[in-house]
Amino acid sequence: MEDLFKGSIDRFCEIAARLSDAKRVLDVGSGQGLLLLFLAELGHECHGLDVKDQPSSYPDTYEKGITFQLCNVEADAIPYPDESFDAVVCCQVLEHFSHSHLPAVREMRRVLRPGGVLEVDVPNVASFRNRSRLLRGKHISYDYADHYLHATPILYKGMSYYPLRHNREFTRGELELLLNSAGFERYEVSFLKSRRYREGMERMKSLGTAMKDMIPSLRKSLIAFAYK
Repeated sequence: MEDLFKGSIDRFCEIAARLSDAKRVLDVGSGQGLLLLFLAELGHECHGLDVKDQPSSYPDTYEKGITFQLCNVEADAIPYPDESFDAVVCCQVLEHFSHSHLPAVREMRRVLRPGGVLEVDVPNVASFRNRSRLLRGKHISYDYADHYLHATPILYKGMSYYPLRHNREFTRGELELLLNSAGFERYEVSFLKSRRYREGMERMKSLGTAMKDMIPSLRKSLIAFAYK
């Protein structure tokens, strides 16, 4: 978990700054609850959804009073009434969807209060890393044999899901189209810096990342904030 946090500094700081006035927050695809723990420390009332009961292995989420529910947002409605949250976050999740992202993002908008904000971040398909791999004859996605040829789907409500791989990475225009199609009229999509917190001599490794981040369109991730 510490390693995950060190690689998420830019993302978490940007989210915390944008959500400073949001009292009640829902994390869709919360994983082990690391972002929610961070936001709970800042005073937010936090709730999480995921397809797996991952926080059971990370008990601090319960100690902080974070509410967690199982939910496959690709197939099910978000289990909260309309206008329940000041903010919804969805970090590095949509790329794992096997089917259309639109119903889930519409659901995220439904549970937002008027004036509420949705945060979404996804991998940038046009990143330096992806371009470099293609130039070297490598694929940008997961191992072909393990995650495609021999992948076993999760079956749910008569449909197949492959959540353990990236099924679709995004361009900036595609993320904007998704938000617009979901009913958001005001949104900002930008390229997220990908610095990693390092100490000692390890900090030398950050020089390459800093150079790649100088060209925004080559950064690893896209981040969007959409307002209801």
